[in-house]
Amino acid sequence: MAKKGKRYQKALEVLGNVAMPVGLEKAIELVKQTATAKFDESIRVDIRLGVDPRHADQMVRGSVMLPHGTGKTVRILVLTKEGLWNDAKNAGADFVGLDEYIQKIQEGWTDVDVVIATPDVMPQLGRIARILGPRGLMPSPRTGTVTNDVVGAVQAAKAGKVDFRVDKFGNLHTGIGKKSFSNAALKENAEAFIREVIRLRPSSSKGTYVKSVTLSSTMGPGVAIDRNEAVNTIR
Repeated sequence: MAKKGKRYQKALEVLGNVAMPVGLEKAIELVKQTATAKFDESIRVDIRLGVDPRHADQMVRGSVMLPHGTGKTVRILVLTKEGLWNDAKNAGADFVGLDEYIQKIQEGWTDVDVVIATPDVMPQLGRIARILGPRGLMPSPRTGTVTNDVVGAVQAAKAGKVDFRVDKFGNLHTGIGKKSFSNAALKENAEAFIREVIRLRPSSSKGTYVKSVTLSSTMGPGVAIDRNEAVNTIR
C-alpha cells in the first residue's frame, strides 16, 4: 500500500477530531480546510448507489447544469457535417469536424472532455464507440450530447453542464467546483447534482438507493456526508 504524504496525514488528523458523518455545509468547510495543496484543488462528490449496473434498467446516467459551473476549462469536440462547423466553432467548440476526428480517435486521441454529435452522423460513430464509451465520452440523447441544436449544447457544456454515469461498482462521481469557490456556491452545486441523482432513481431499484455520499478535494481525504440529509433534505 502506498504511503500517504505528510499533508494527507495532517488532513486525516483534522478529520479524526470530527464525528462523522456531517451535514453538507460542515463537509464543505472540512474539505476546504484540508485542501492544502499549492494549486486550486477541485472538489467532487462521490455517491454510492444501491443499483446493479449490469442490468440496463438500473443504469443511472444523466446530466445536470451546475448553477456556478465547474471552474475548469471544458474541451469540446463536435462531430457533425460541414454545414454546422462554423456554428459550432462560433459557439465555443474547441474541435469541430467528422472524418478527421473519427480517424484521430481510432488512433488513440481522446484529449477532450465532452463529445457532441448530430443525429445524422451517429451511425459513423459506431467505429469509435468502444473507445469513447469506457471514457464516458460517447454522445447520448439522454445527456443532450446527441442533438441538432449544436450551438445550445456547446454553450451548455461551457456554462457548467456535467454528464455522469454510474460505474460498474454502483458509484457516481462528479466535480462540483474548486476550493476557491465560495461555500455557498459549492453547496448549491452539490445540491443540484444530488437532487438530479435522486430524481433519476430507477423504478426497478429496490431497498436503499443512496447508500453513501462523500465530499473530497483533489489531494485530500473524503468527508462522509449524512445520508439522511442528502436523501430527505435535498429536494
